[in-house]
This record gives sequence, structure tokens and C-alpha cells, in this order.
Amino acid sequence: MSELKHEFQVDQPNGDDELESPENGQSRPDRPRPARRRRRLTLAVLPTLLTLGNGVCGLAAIAVAMSVNLDWDDSTKLLVAGGLIFGGMLFDALDGSAARMTGQASRFGAELDSLCDAITFGTAPAVIVWRYSDGIALPQKISWAIGVLFALCVLIRLARFNVETGEDDAHDGFDGLPSPAAAGTIAAFAIAMPELAGYASEDYSERIQWLALQVESASQYLIAGLTLSLAYLMVSRFEYPHVFQQLVRGRRRPHEIGQALFVVGGALILHWLVLPIAFCYYAFASPVRALISGWRNRHAVTPESQ
Repeated sequence: MSELKHEFQVDQPNGDDELESPENGQSRPDRPRPARRRRRLTLAVLPTLLTLGNGVCGLAAIAVAMSVNLDWDDSTKLLVAGGLIFGGMLFDALDGSAARMTGQASRFGAELDSLCDAITFGTAPAVIVWRYSDGIALPQKISWAIGVLFALCVLIRLARFNVETGEDDAHDGFDGLPSPAAAGTIAAFAIAMPELAGYASEDYSERIQWLALQVESASQYLIAGLTLSLAYLMVSRFEYPHVFQQLVRGRRRPHEIGQALFVVGGALILHWLVLPIAFCYYAFASPVRALISGWRNRHAVTPESQ
């Protein structure tokens, strides 16, 4: 989610709205009432175009996933839809930076960004979940309910972010899983599934083929359960780091450099399969650490208790 951006410009009306009374205290009926001037909104071109690019990617992802005219199989449609969601994530990361660098942050930019996020990170992932399940493993009503719940949690997440985040916020982290990360997790699975299907071919050993087939068949239930978990994490209060801000700022800690090298090495070995692994790690690492820390604090033995 991007920060506040763009700029308002308001023209103040000249003169009072009320008519001045003559000396005798009576109004002049022949003098016309001046028209109230409207607010004029000046848009910052570059940040606005980047934000709208996010919305275009979301709409394109929905169109591709639901299209019946494209001569592609379902896995290819979902792969392209997932790639478009990642394109929306790129636009969403750049528009806030462009607004801050140009000094054009405003409330208008935040509202426009939230509307585009609702499309790209709320509706588009829900459509992918619907298309991926589509009554194969789960009843259609259940898959539709899961997608609707995910989209509603995205709306709650965006509204809470807008209300609780001030203009002077440093944006070093988030309370609750950010909606782009939740949508990116679902999109990562849509991108990685064709790669997983390739491991079930005869080019690999029987053990790898069997494992790939088992994971592919279980993915129907896995994505449904994952979507429910992501919906809960978005409205939770678990603390998540702002990855993009950490990448562009200052020095890195040794374990952060090690994590980046692990992702690069995994990409060289597993190709697209590293995407769902990396996104699931980001989504679930913080809650797991918080739960373990809370459990240790409750069971810690202090000298006073002894």
C-alpha cells in the first residue's frame, strides 16, 4: 500500500458570500448574488498515472482470468493474471515513492490508491481463487464464499490503514498483513503451478513425479485454506516489516542479506516455485515469531516466582 501522495489546490472565492447591506439596512434586490466558486483539483501527473496503472493491472487480471475468448488453457490464464497482479504491486510501490520525491503527497492520492488496491489486491485474487477451484475440489458455494471473505478483509484492511496512518508516519512497518503481500501470495501460487506440473513429466524421476502430482492434487485445498489464513492475517494486529522501504534505505543486517541470498539461490534452483515459498515465509513468519515469543513470556520462570 502506498503512502499519501498527490496534491490539492483550492481556489478561495473573492469576497463574502453574503451581500452587503446598504446604509438603510435593507438588502438590494437588484444586485445579483455572486456564484460560489467550486474547488479546483490539480492532479500530479506521474504519481496519478502510476496509481492508475495499478488499477489497470487489476482489471486486466480479472479480464484474463474470466475470459472465454482467449485461446489459452486455464493454467495459462491464471499465470498471466498472477503476473498482472505482480505488475500492480510494482506500480503500487512506485507511485508512493514518486509522490514523495516530487513533494506531491495528498489525501486524494491515498484515496485513489486505496480504490485501485481494492481492485488489484482484493477482487483480482478472489477471481483467481474462484477460477482455480471452480468446483473441482470444493463445492462452488464454498470457493465463492472464501473469495468474497478475502475481498472483504482487503477492504477492511485498506480502510483501517487510511484511518490509522498519519502523514508523518515513517512507514517502517504495518499492523496486519499488507494487502499487496496477501494478493501476491495467491498470485505466486498461480504462477508456480505450471512449473509444478512440469515436474510431473517423464523428464524427472518417479519419486519427483509422484511428489509433484500429490502436491498438485492437494493444492486445491491448500489454496482455499491459505486464502482464509491470509484474510485473517490482514485484519490481525501482527507486525510486518515494510520490505520496499527497507530495501531502499541504509544498511542491511546480516540475516536480511542472508535471506535475500536464499531467495536468489532458490530462484536459480526452483525457478518460479520460489515465489510461493518466499511469500508464505513473509506472511507467516511474523505471526509464528509473535506466538512463540508470547508463549515463552507466559512460561518464563523469574526469580520472584521461584
